[in-house]
Amino acid sequence: MSGATPRFWATPLKYCRWAARERPSLFWSCVIAGFGPLHLIVVPPVRRALGDYDAPQIPMTYPVPTTPRKKLTEYGDETE
Repeated sequence: MSGATPRFWATPLKYCRWAARERPSLFWSCVIAGFGPLHLIVVPPVRRALGDYDAPQIPMTYPVPTTPRKKLTEYGDETE
C-alpha cells in the first residue's frame, strides 16, 4: 500500500510532498492562494513605508459655484 495517496488530515506534510510531486499545479496554486490573506496585512504598511500613498478620493458631485450666475441674453449659434 505504499503507492496509495496519503490522506491530508492523517499526515499533512507527507501529503504536501506527494501533492508537490504528483499534482504540482494544484499544490502551488493552493500555496499561492494561501498567501493572499497575508498580503492584506503586510502590503499596505510596506507600501506606506516606501512612500506610496493611496490616491485621493474621486469627487462624486460637481461643486456648485457660489458666485451669481450670468444672465443669458441670446444663443451664440444664431445666424441672423
